[in-house]
Amino acid sequence: MGSLKGKHTAAEIEGVRCTVVQAGITTHRRDFLKSILEHNGFTVKAEQEKAKDGSPLDTFVLGITDITANPAILVYQQKLRRPDGGLLTPAYWEQSPAPADVPYWHLQSL
Repeated sequence: MGSLKGKHTAAEIEGVRCTVVQAGITTHRRDFLKSILEHNGFTVKAEQEKAKDGSPLDTFVLGITDITANPAILVYQQKLRRPDGGLLTPAYWEQSPAPADVPYWHLQSL
């Protein structure tokens, strides 16, 4: 899993300028993040990554069309909701086995 970093990266995905949410992710991770972001009203674009020789890789780059949004800030400011209506925590975003309702600052002691 990619960690939540504050660095804001933009790229062209499917011909549209996007904020990169994560790169180098699997199909499962892409589908998970896409469902969360679409549930929160973002338009999501995903594209299969290519090797230097142009051959397709098994990984994807995922982005949102809102180029002013920063995924790390959205998660830590609790601006995103889970599909069940609860607040999205960093542990949930990372698909961690930690309980989703525990604040991230308490996860160090678990």
